This record gives sequence, C-alpha cells and structure tokens, in this order.
Amino acid sequence: MSVHVLWPSPERARRPLCVDLDGTLVHADLLFEMFVRYIKKNPLRVFKVIGWFARGPACIKARLAQEVELDVRTLPTNARFIEWLQGEKKAGRKLVLCTAANESIATKVAAYFGLFDEVIASCDATNICGKAKAVRLVDRYGPKGFDYAANERKDLHVWRHANAAIVVAPPSLLERLRKEAITIERVFEVASASLSGRLKSWLRALRLHQWVKNVLVFVPLAAAHRLDDVQALASCVLAFVLFSLCASGGYIVNDLLDLDSDRAHPRKRQRPFASGDIPILHGLIGAAALIAGALAFAALTLPLAFAATLAVYLVTSLWYSLALKRVAMVDVLSLAGLYTLRIVAGGAAVAIVPSFWLLAFSVFLFLSLATAKRYAELHVANAAGRSTAPGRGYSVADLPLLQSSGIAAGYLAVLVLALYINSGAASMYRFEELLWCLCPLLLYWTNRVWLKTSRGTMHDDPVVFALTDRRSLIVFGLAALLVIIAT
Repeated sequence: MSVHVLWPSPERARRPLCVDLDGTLVHADLLFEMFVRYIKKNPLRVFKVIGWFARGPACIKARLAQEVELDVRTLPTNARFIEWLQGEKKAGRKLVLCTAANESIATKVAAYFGLFDEVIASCDATNICGKAKAVRLVDRYGPKGFDYAANERKDLHVWRHANAAIVVAPPSLLERLRKEAITIERVFEVASASLSGRLKSWLRALRLHQWVKNVLVFVPLAAAHRLDDVQALASCVLAFVLFSLCASGGYIVNDLLDLDSDRAHPRKRQRPFASGDIPILHGLIGAAALIAGALAFAALTLPLAFAATLAVYLVTSLWYSLALKRVAMVDVLSLAGLYTLRIVAGGAAVAIVPSFWLLAFSVFLFLSLATAKRYAELHVANAAGRSTAPGRGYSVADLPLLQSSGIAAGYLAVLVLALYINSGAASMYRFEELLWCLCPLLLYWTNRVWLKTSRGTMHDDPVVFALTDRRSLIVFGLAALLVIIAT
C-alpha cells in the first residue's frame, strides 16, 4: 500500500490533531526520566518504586510526578516535528496533547510549548495508554474524528480509530501501518531509531575509545618483564575485556545520572541518553547486563582477587557518579584512584603485587590528568558565561587552584619516577641509565597537557586528547623505545 499525503482542506482544519508526548514531541520517556532522578538521590528508593509499581502504572507515574521536579525545558525535542506543529497551529488547527504521562507533567509540557488547546493525560487512577487512550479519544471526538501523531507499535490501537496517522518513527513501523490499511498523512523519520542508528548510538554509549584506559591492566605484567608468559598474557587480555565491559556499564549509569548536566554542556548534550537517541529503559537494562555479566565471568575464570578488585572499582565508580563527582577535590582524587585500581586489577589477574613506586607514580600522574579534565569543563562553563560547571563542586574562581594543583601533581609523578631510577630498584634493566631520559619526556608531556588545558583547547577528556594528539603519540613511542632498549 502506498503512502497517502493529505493536502490542507477545511474538513482537515476542523479535525483535531492529537499528539503523543514520549518519543514523539520529545525524544524521551518521562516515566524513566523521573525514575533515574528519583533514585539518584538515594538508590535504596528503588524498593519504594517497586511498591508503587505493584499498585499499577498510574500510581507510579503520579507518585514520581509528586516527588521529582522535572525541568521540561531541558528535554530533547523533535525540532522538525515541532516546526510542523507550529505551522498547523497557525493554520487554525486544534492541537491536543494526548499522553500516558501524568497530567501534572503533561500540563507543564503543554504550557512550555504553548501549542496545545487541550491536554489528555493519565491521572492517579487511570493510565491513558494503548487501548485506554484509543477509548478516550473515540469517546471525545468519535471514530475517525481526529488525526493522531505518535511513534510506537502500541499506538496502533489509536491509529486504527484515527482518520489519519502522523508517524514519527523508523521506516519499519510504516510497513505495519500499511498492512493495516491505515492512512498515513505525514512521516517524520527518526534516524537514531533505525537498526544502524541504534548500533551507532550504542557504540557511542559504550565509549569504546575509553577502553584504552584499561590497557593499564597490562602494566604489572610489563613491569615484571613477563610479557612473554603466554598464560599470564592471556589472563591479562581476558581481564582487559572484562574490565572494559564493566567500565562501559558504569559509563552508561553515569550518563543516566548525569542527564541534566550533560544537556547543559555544549558537547555532552549529544550523548546518546542526553539526546534521547537511546531510551533510558534500554540503558538501565544494558548497564545491568554488562556489569552482572562481567562480574560473573570474572569470578568464574580469573582469580577471586581480580573479581574483588573489579567489584571495588564498580562500587567506587557508582559512588563517584552518585555523589563524589560533586565534591570538590574529592572528585579528582576518586578519578585518580579509579585509574590506579586498573593497575591493581591487572596485578590481581596474574598474581603480581604492584610496587610502591608504580602505584605512587600512577596516583600522581592520573591526579594531574583528572584535574585537567575538571579544569577543561570549568573553562567551558566560564566561556559560556556561567559561574559553575553543571553537576560539579567548583566555580570559575577555582580555576587558578585547579591549575596549580594539577601541574604540581604532574611534577610529583616525574619526581617519583626519578627517585625510582635513583633508588636502585630499576637494577633489573640492563641499561638503567637510559631510563633518566624518561623524565624530560614526561616533563614535556605534562607541560603540554596543561598548556593546552589553560588555553582552553583541551578536549574535556585528556585521554581522548592523548590518543589524537600527534606530539603525545611521538612522546609515548619514544618512551616505549627507551624502555625496550634499556631492557
């Protein structure tokens, strides 16, 4: 069946246009938007939510609407669709917001957009969704007495009784409408909802580029000069994969808890969950699967010490996402600790205890990088005319302090390296004198990182900068060559 496009007519102008909210007007599911904000303050609240859910969807929507103050201005919107609605409104058409969201939230949304003449939404006792929505609209406007704009298969219950469908969805949904001979007035395709679009969004959500951080699990094995131990190397490779999967689950949780601050950031607002490219529910399921799977497989295949370290990393990471990232100075110390835990985990995977020198060097180096990350975020906020960075415990007045603290930490890392070489602990190297050349290389790289950061040209993640900066890659290559020759 071909798509029918209806041209303006007096009859069509008199027919109300009913518009769904979640996934249609906005790229979000308001129920889960409120859910993640509610449990963010206290994860134990999830048990209270389960109790509400047992009393029905309408109850949970009403209670969350009472408990959570949702800023509808930050929600990711469907710009092309809204522009079309504005044209319909100017043409004199009656617009009705018809949604399964609670009426208090729906009223706020309608007031914000200023397009709707009427609001039909769920109340404390009734969930206006699927068949219930179809019954309400037929009772209100009669069979074929309205047009309906929506985005999901469950909306078929309403489209069957509508005069025409406005579809905001991937092309796959259109086939179902055609099979049921539903007249399609207009289509707004959503690229992120297609199979390829979803795959790209998920790859971004997993932050595969961040997996390079987990190469740190190989450091204890390399420091012990055991990279030629095939069995130990295989254990490290497995540890790398499991740590990366668990970390990706943590990144998803972090993104879900950071929706508001990400949407206020010029780059982070394009992240899959902040932009609405991936539904929050899918993110919750994906994070749980990644974390549970990584922990279970680690406990079954690697030493329990590795699984325990991975669990400590996960708990610390979640604690960081929930609270620590908003505490000045504690946040950067936490990030430095999370980097160092990767080294500890790598040692646990192959029964190697990292040396004091290695752990001290790691803490100071990554404290410098974590501080640079915070400085870069605050610099962006300052350039945008804000006095603070959203979701962080700093103000622009702290920029000089962060700069001096970060540079000092970087220099301390160089000092630890020099003391290590001078202590005799590096006697395992045949030409240990060559290791002194590492100090000026590290000094140069540290200064370069902070020069870029202070100029505002640093990516908000120094790891991404290091992987894309040609001079940084040259420094890393020279350092590796020196270590190989010295060995």
